[in-house]
Amino acid sequence: MLYLGIDSSTQGVKCLAIEPATGKIVGESAVNFGRDLPQYDSPNGYLPSEDPLLRHANPLMWLDGLELALKRLSAEIPMAEVEGISGSGQQHGSVYLIAHSWPILPGTSLANYMEGYLSRDTSPIWMDHSTSDECHELERMFGKQMVLRTGSPAIERFTGPQIRRFQKMQPCTYAVTETIHLVSSFLCSALIGKDAPIDYGDGAGMNLLDLQTMQWAPDIAEATAPELLTKLPAIVPSNTIAGHLTPYFERFGLRPGIPVVTWSGDNPSSLIGTGAFLPGVTGISLGTSDTIFTPMSQFRTDPEGCGHIFGNPAGGFMSLLCFTNGSLAREHVRDELGVDWHYFDETACEETVPGNDGRLMLPWFSAENTPAVHQPGVRRNYTEATPAQEIRAILESQALAMRLHSSWMGKPRVIRLTGGASRAKGFRQILADVFQADVETISVTNSAGLGAAMRAAATVENIPLVELANAFCGAERVAVPNPQFAALYEESLQKYQALETSER
Repeated sequence: MLYLGIDSSTQGVKCLAIEPATGKIVGESAVNFGRDLPQYDSPNGYLPSEDPLLRHANPLMWLDGLELALKRLSAEIPMAEVEGISGSGQQHGSVYLIAHSWPILPGTSLANYMEGYLSRDTSPIWMDHSTSDECHELERMFGKQMVLRTGSPAIERFTGPQIRRFQKMQPCTYAVTETIHLVSSFLCSALIGKDAPIDYGDGAGMNLLDLQTMQWAPDIAEATAPELLTKLPAIVPSNTIAGHLTPYFERFGLRPGIPVVTWSGDNPSSLIGTGAFLPGVTGISLGTSDTIFTPMSQFRTDPEGCGHIFGNPAGGFMSLLCFTNGSLAREHVRDELGVDWHYFDETACEETVPGNDGRLMLPWFSAENTPAVHQPGVRRNYTEATPAQEIRAILESQALAMRLHSSWMGKPRVIRLTGGASRAKGFRQILADVFQADVETISVTNSAGLGAAMRAAATVENIPLVELANAFCGAERVAVPNPQFAALYEESLQKYQALETSER
């Protein structure tokens, strides 16, 4: 029996199929929006905009990406053997639908059919920073209650403030909107042919879910936008079967009627897929954004207001920090220097010394989430650097930023890396030295897709997540901390904090 996990991320869609009986990943496929779907004019997964604070995507692109990824997977595995499906979506993004949009009918593509049922042509995604006014309005209304109840202060990229801005700017369009989905619940709905619920993990990234009751907060929802509660899907635990696969997907060899488990966000899914829900493990995902996350035994919030609390699909809660300037910032530096990835990931760190002779960088090529920086602006505390020193500057600065802002989560014993940059030998060692913790990787870089597949198997076949983690999340230690650099990086941490504070 096979279980399928689908991950719709910022830059593409990936599928991953697991076989719990053998502990094997039996097939994978991937679609890159910029390369494979150029008609959407989204080389980095979002539409170009003259406003650096505005980041939207076309939700039809996600549907086309889903179909193409399933088509590619069907050439790799016997799709008829799939017994259950779940997925993950980039968190916070929202999709706006008018009435009578489900189910998808045979004889057309998902995108062509759904185009007529979008009340809003584009979807704000997690990179959008255009809602400062709306966040201030919600904070004035609810103050500390916002973070104490929803796990986060009002955050620009979160769905609630995004909905509020939409209602203010386009009240008539908002009025005819019947349902507002997250990326995860939107794609899950396409699979089951009806409105899918939202799970606790992804729902907590909206500023609308009361984590004390695990229900939508009626007063916050009503203050956010009129009649918002009537437009939100149900909120459910992550191990809920949302529905069953519609006949539309027979074209990919899947059997109609198999269970579809409620999708979650990419970060809660990565928590599962990295095995970071296990005690003592902290996960770091080095993707489009860099995120650091860890399970929580007790509910507590970030005193700085940068971190967030989400529902943990394994039960309880998880803490998380998101740094917008992750891989895209690293790519920017690499492109400016004109070097290849081998030089960036390995050679540059071999040619330089830990501490980089004091060179530090604020790599805010885009508006940043942690800390909240609304306007892009790269800052350096140096004027001259070799290409290798420039590379070490961004890597060490990113690692120091993670350590600085994650101190409220507790000191990690083991860091488990995932994402494309987890292969970078130099960055691995920098993270080990900065955090003074062992660094591990798992063989699968698509931890969100793996986590989704694991959740499908756990829910449909009642396999304990710990058993699945032992089978699929085996980790390899790839870097150990050098104690002789501990004091050096303590000094660097203070210098980085001073540099960051001076620019805020």
